[in-house]
Amino acid sequence: MCNNLTAKERLAIDRVHMPELDAELRSRNFEEVNQGLAREEAVREAQRCIQCKTRPCVEGCPVGVSIPEFIDALAAEKLPKAARILQGDNALPAVCGRVCPQESQCEARCVRGVKGEAVAIGYLERFVADWAMTNADKLRSEPLPTGTGKKVAVVGCGPAGLTAAGELARKGHTVTIFEALHDTGGVLRYGIPEFRLPKEIIDVEVDRLLALGVEIECNVIIGKTMTLDQLREQFDAVFIANGAGLPVMLNMPGENLKGVYSANEFLTRVNLMEAGCNPNSPTPIIKGNSVAVIGGGNTAMDCVRTARRLGAERAMIIYRRSEAEMPARIEEIRHAKEEGVEFVMLTAPLEIIGDDKGWTAALSCEKMELGQSDESGRRKPVPVANSRYEVPVDVVVNAIGTRSNPLLTATAPDLALNKWGNIVSDEQGATSIPGVFAGGDIVRGGATVILAMGDGKQAAAAIHGFLSGAA
Repeated sequence: MCNNLTAKERLAIDRVHMPELDAELRSRNFEEVNQGLAREEAVREAQRCIQCKTRPCVEGCPVGVSIPEFIDALAAEKLPKAARILQGDNALPAVCGRVCPQESQCEARCVRGVKGEAVAIGYLERFVADWAMTNADKLRSEPLPTGTGKKVAVVGCGPAGLTAAGELARKGHTVTIFEALHDTGGVLRYGIPEFRLPKEIIDVEVDRLLALGVEIECNVIIGKTMTLDQLREQFDAVFIANGAGLPVMLNMPGENLKGVYSANEFLTRVNLMEAGCNPNSPTPIIKGNSVAVIGGGNTAMDCVRTARRLGAERAMIIYRRSEAEMPARIEEIRHAKEEGVEFVMLTAPLEIIGDDKGWTAALSCEKMELGQSDESGRRKPVPVANSRYEVPVDVVVNAIGTRSNPLLTATAPDLALNKWGNIVSDEQGATSIPGVFAGGDIVRGGATVILAMGDGKQAAAAIHGFLSGAA
């Protein structure tokens, strides 16, 4: 045991609370909401861990972080050791500590949560990762392995691609990431607002991979700049992790009016192209006074909270089920409410109504009630008769989901796809083409950052095995 506390003393410690910016203040700026734990708070929280033998928290982590070990080191205030453990298991720990849904994964398995509150594993991961970033001089540089002579191409610089690249570089393979956008991070940069994930965090995490010898080429669209076949000619293996970047359309009247955005476009304009904060942005954005965001996931929360920060006096979530069925993280829902977001539940949009100049003017909606459970296990929303009404809005954001972009797959006829256009792969990420692997949203459809990272880590192990067998 890392310190002298008895089990009874550990159980008596209350779970720590994350310090947050004032809701009124933060609703009008893009500063990070969660402020991070002080050292004393983090150590005390780590001491709540009872170091149980079964380690269920590790089973709940898609990337298999050695959770008890890094928490044990933190509880003993051995921060360099905690950082080395965490960074050895997780390519993006400072990212995961901010955006990973720990409450439904590692913390959901925590034994302490059975009769109380789980250990705040996510908060502790963030603390150790942030400490490591500001105390790099106290950590030994990671030694570069002996080169294998094998080259791997990674398509996409998002969480799956970055994770796979880091794992493969540590095995001694030469790794090049090809990114379609002009900057690194993929969905981490264009899809997650600064108030949840500051860009400097992404930059530092990427720099750690560059230090391992990973090369990144931006502005390269595989399927347009180069084909998959051309990559296969130049590299010994390929990992496809280009995400799911096309929006699922609403398919309703008025969808093409001015003032209607997909969540991808809305967030990319703000997060990547600086619309809203830079008057000279090459891709400006309409700052609506009354904004309706359609959807109930984390992306919808990001959009509606961004709309508030852009100046919307009325920012609404329009969701056809009740709050209990919303897939968004509980913390994100709470933050949105605190920031003045209005939740319009059991309501389905029917039509976007425009004015005589083609601008969005209102959203026609219909009240719903919950019926029997559908194939997802959630109760299916059923229209309420004669309940149609209009909500005045000047901006509508469609955040109901994304699907795969066919640019790459259209140029690779031998690559097996499912009915949604996603790449078909086995549990290790192997596709129908030998030496080509895939993971993340291009395989799963829209999912979480940590699941994409888990795919990247799994595929990297399979790619290493493939290259070792081919040696």
